[in-house]
Amino acid sequence: MSFSRFPVSALRRTLAASLLLASCGALAFSLSDLSNQDATAGLKAALEKGANTAVANLGRPNGFLGNDKVKIQLPGALEQAMPLLRMTGMGGQVDGLVADMNHAAEAAVPMAKPLLVNAVKSMSVSDAKNILAGGDTSVTDFFRQKTSGELAVKFLPIVKQITDKNGLSGRYNAVMGQVAKSGLVSAEQSTVEGYVTQRALDGLFLMIGEEEKAIRKDPVGTGSAILGKVFGAMR
Repeated sequence: MSFSRFPVSALRRTLAASLLLASCGALAFSLSDLSNQDATAGLKAALEKGANTAVANLGRPNGFLGNDKVKIQLPGALEQAMPLLRMTGMGGQVDGLVADMNHAAEAAVPMAKPLLVNAVKSMSVSDAKNILAGGDTSVTDFFRQKTSGELAVKFLPIVKQITDKNGLSGRYNAVMGQVAKSGLVSAEQSTVEGYVTQRALDGLFLMIGEEEKAIRKDPVGTGSAILGKVFGAMR
């Protein structure tokens, strides 16, 4: 089931709460006075809930496979070979690989929870100001900067364990490993596990970013007068 069917996502509500709590501090003092501990603490608590919601939504069965926004498709090189593979009777294996890639991402994403939570706990006053006054994806940028490298290291072995069970993954890695030497594909796409790991990270940050952009685009639509006043004025 696509998350787009939900009228208001849990993640949007938690991120809206994040901006609401921080906005209270901005209204009572000013954006430059965000050192107010209550506002910063409230922002941290709400962002932690938002990160947990994103992980829960993507880490459940069909969290990737059932969401067209983050569903992991075949890498371009393999997608182009699909007609030939189906003609040779390998269509079922290819379809299985797509399912395995998405299920591997679902299995890996829960590993993100402690790292995202730690990133929020380590948030500085400067980080909080940047999130409030930043662009449409400042929350996403914060999480990506703080966690993407370590998350990739943690995701990779989990993804590899699942994708290795599909016979096509070994063939893909052997062929793409040679292609990668010519520079025609990126290092991340040279192995199935590397490709899926990167796409899993992209999907995680995308879901956080989609909700953040929606709140910033239409703060009044969140139903909060404070959000409408503060972020409407900041646009």
